[in-house]
Amino acid sequence: MSAEYLAIDAVVNIWTPEAISHRPDWTDEFFIGKVKGSHDSRGISLEAMIAQMDSAGIGRAFLVAAKTGRPGLPGSYHMPPEVVADAVAAYPDRFSGLIGLDPYQGMDGVRALEEAVTNMGFIGAHMYPHWYELAPNAAKWYPFYTKCIELDIPVQMQVGQSLIYSREQRCRSVGRPIYLDDIACDLPELKLIGTHVGIPWADEMIAMAWKHENVYLCTDAHSPKYWPESVVKYINSYGQNKAIFGSDFPVLQFKRTVDEIDAFGLKPEARRKFMRDNAIRLYGLDQE
Repeated sequence: MSAEYLAIDAVVNIWTPEAISHRPDWTDEFFIGKVKGSHDSRGISLEAMIAQMDSAGIGRAFLVAAKTGRPGLPGSYHMPPEVVADAVAAYPDRFSGLIGLDPYQGMDGVRALEEAVTNMGFIGAHMYPHWYELAPNAAKWYPFYTKCIELDIPVQMQVGQSLIYSREQRCRSVGRPIYLDDIACDLPELKLIGTHVGIPWADEMIAMAWKHENVYLCTDAHSPKYWPESVVKYINSYGQNKAIFGSDFPVLQFKRTVDEIDAFGLKPEARRKFMRDNAIRLYGLDQE
């Protein structure tokens, strides 16, 4: 398939043995027990990941240097940004990096965000509000949002229900999509992406993306065959410029996810925008 038609997966967990070594011990219980994932708990090479991407027609993946909770708390971890940066440096035509945010790091965290983008090549920010039990419209996030505007990068955030990841630290679902309304009204220049479809408040997520020109929906982590019908209709019609594709690999496997999307029979133009063009425009990849 020509490179100009290959998909872009906007949410991917790096799964090398080195990356696995930084993750806590709830990883296997969560991925196998709760989400019924199919993954190698020992990790896989970047080359193996690329081969799986190729089989699904995915040309580029955004790797997340995730920050899940405050260091030292049960189940929390921060993926070292160097792990993602090294993967991007090894395969710059296949990977891009998203830097995780920890609101409790304050201005040190804001400076680390700038360092990651300016000197390490990261193209966007990523946050898990539930891991901090801090809604995305809380004041502690706003210095990070301001820096994202200055750097002209998008910020992804999980909206919708959180799950039980670590039994020792049960996270409340603090990311209702409606909270993006406050942020978008306050900061209309900030490029906001609500991930995980917004389930179980998917219609609320659609409403926010429809209302605000700077709010977008990302469809990772939930198998397409289980998406609400309204999400499919949105992607295929009036929302075709406001939605981007993601898998949250290895929560979802690349090829199975793409195959389930293709089963919808999306209009060719809507599919191209959703699977590729919108991410290129949103992340400025057309300027590379």
